[in-house]
Amino acid sequence: MRKIPATVVTGFLGAGKTTLIRHLLENAGGRRIALVINEFGDLGVDGDLLKGCGVETCREEDVVELTNGCICCTVADDFIPTMEKLIERADRLDHIVIETSGLALPQPLVAAFNWPEVKARVTVDGVVTVIDAAAVRAGRFAHDEEKLAEQRAGDASLDHDDPLEELFEDQIRAADLLVLNKCDLLDAAGIAAVREAIAEAAGARLPAIVEASQGRLPADVLLGLGAGTEDLIAGRRSHHEIEHEGGEPHDHDDFESFVADFGAIRDLPAFEAALRDTIRRHDILRVKGFASVEGKPMRLVVQAVGERIATYYDRRLMPAEEGRSALVVIGLHDRIEEGEAQIAEALRAAAGAQAAQAAE
Repeated sequence: MRKIPATVVTGFLGAGKTTLIRHLLENAGGRRIALVINEFGDLGVDGDLLKGCGVETCREEDVVELTNGCICCTVADDFIPTMEKLIERADRLDHIVIETSGLALPQPLVAAFNWPEVKARVTVDGVVTVIDAAAVRAGRFAHDEEKLAEQRAGDASLDHDDPLEELFEDQIRAADLLVLNKCDLLDAAGIAAVREAIAEAAGARLPAIVEASQGRLPADVLLGLGAGTEDLIAGRRSHHEIEHEGGEPHDHDDFESFVADFGAIRDLPAFEAALRDTIRRHDILRVKGFASVEGKPMRLVVQAVGERIATYYDRRLMPAEEGRSALVVIGLHDRIEEGEAQIAEALRAAAGAQAAQAAE
């Protein structure tokens, strides 16, 4: 029996994974594709966007959402049962696409394809890692070496492991294909510098790299790699696997998220300016979600990667959504845990006095 090919799409928060997948579905060439969407946080933003994409090959029953934790940490409880259900579907699937959380380690997820219940029926066609070229160029994933030197001079015992840099390297080293996304935001010199940074992070094995803007790539570039990565992943160990060879479970203690709920936004430009200021002051990594804007019948999608903010209207508001807004806020644990109350209040205040009262 032919194995169902599965593609794992990974990449850091806001790299453009969902946009790439949506474009893939719009150009699937008749393939019947099932999606497994995993998010870090309790609000299912990406799955909601894909369910509403209006593509014939992306029916609501083809999208499975897992929002109760990172899929790389809940393989036995969530991933294996989900895969078994997809395998047993009466309508034969042509492909399975799995979008991981932006904080996921691909290695344990890919290794799970060796479970007997899955290996006999599914193979990993490839791991596709999406990279935000502009974020790499801005140094988001690299140490500030001068600052580290000052810290080491003050206290040589300090641990300078950078969770962002390690995760960036792990997601690259697990890949069969690297998608250098958002290239439209850089010039040729910037793209060349990003390629050098990726090559350094990749180590001994540099996967193939393709450049993209807004995730636009032909389906045949992403699907049909035929890598069989489940048989290769043991040689692509993550930092965590190397550091904890005794079997300590993977966790995401370095990162934290919460959902900020508030009412309708009164003045959208003012809200975006206040959101950018809040992101800067609290060093927030990612904000995404949906909002209601006063006087507008459409739902507003809010996406922020660092201080880069994008908003657009995607569909009419449902009755239960009118006057309500909810944004997932993700950042480093210490900054988010200490500042959650201030961040939430800042977003409510930014929406406007009337919106803040509506949320109480």
